[in-house]
Amino acid sequence: MRLSYPPGKGSSLKRVGPNGLIFIYLILAGLLISGCSLHQKHSSLHHKVFSLTSESLQSGGIAFMSPSTVNRNEEDRETVAFIFADTLAAERPDIPYISLPETLGAINQAGLATDYNQMLNNYRMSGIFDRETLLKVGEASGARYLVQLKLAEFRQDSRGRFGILGMRLFQTKHANIRLFVQVWDSRNGTIAWEGVEELNLSEDTGQEKDISFTDVAQESARNLIGLLPKKLALATSSDVPTEETLVKSNP
Repeated sequence: MRLSYPPGKGSSLKRVGPNGLIFIYLILAGLLISGCSLHQKHSSLHHKVFSLTSESLQSGGIAFMSPSTVNRNEEDRETVAFIFADTLAAERPDIPYISLPETLGAINQAGLATDYNQMLNNYRMSGIFDRETLLKVGEASGARYLVQLKLAEFRQDSRGRFGILGMRLFQTKHANIRLFVQVWDSRNGTIAWEGVEELNLSEDTGQEKDISFTDVAQESARNLIGLLPKKLALATSSDVPTEETLVKSNP
């Protein structure tokens, strides 16, 4: 059976040809992508204040110690410390800080390298920093508070969402990070503040580039730093011991 078309119908598809159809498909794909929500973010934040206040934070300052991480993300330890310090400088210029390289240099100059390494090894096993060594590190760095960062998880993946003739034109990129932060008081060996965030970012895109570790870590650092105690003129409160759970979702 042969189909027949009224004049002007059907024959137009023949005139378009395979290459023309592909071009039309690409245009439709572009319109589809441009009409979609490209960015999604879900953040789960928890923090607790034990003794840290905005006044003591600003007067005592903080120094960054060597971060810890899961084995497969070992190479990201220094990157996490750099990003967190850089974000702190931008978000809270009122807080004096000592970067990780400066802290390590001060520790080495004071002859504390062996004690420092032993303290970190014991922390991995017990979750406790030795009080005497912590005090020495604080005195060597010139900061009262010492920051311990822990990169508990980081994952990246992608999956196809839209394709034409075997070509993947539209993908969803995912990145997940779980970052834990403790602020230790070197004077008495106690935890003054702690916070943790699990952040999920996703992006619908036609590009091959993944969501970078730097972008995710910077977003998480900004969120956690935003929970540090501030003066009442800058924030409603957080200078008293409190516990808070914050969940944000941005479609």
